[in-house]
Amino acid sequence: MLILTTTFAITLCLILLLVYYMTNYLTYSNSSEKQTPFECGFDPLSKMRSPFSTRFFLLVVLFLIFDVEIALLFPVLSMFSVKVSFLMSMALFIFLIVLLFGMFHEWNEGALDWFSN
Repeated sequence: MLILTTTFAITLCLILLLVYYMTNYLTYSNSSEKQTPFECGFDPLSKMRSPFSTRFFLLVVLFLIFDVEIALLFPVLSMFSVKVSFLMSMALFIFLIVLLFGMFHEWNEGALDWFSN
């Protein structure tokens, strides 16, 4: 079994290296655009001090915070299929209350509104 696994791993590595070297040296017709650095959608050759939307930045930070918190729920929810205890249920309930409280607070503050009225 070890020989089969090792052979498969080496074969897969060689195939991936071959594919990489075959596709690495392709030439593109408009390669000047591909060689410029990506700067959050701004043209890097324009003014450096152009205004950046703080509302967009705040929305992205809030998305990351809530996305990580939602990702933390998946292991807890998978544990509910194995064993349900009162302590785990209370911890999940408190976690959800804090998550919902934070979301409603940001909603009240207007951070989730893209257009201000």
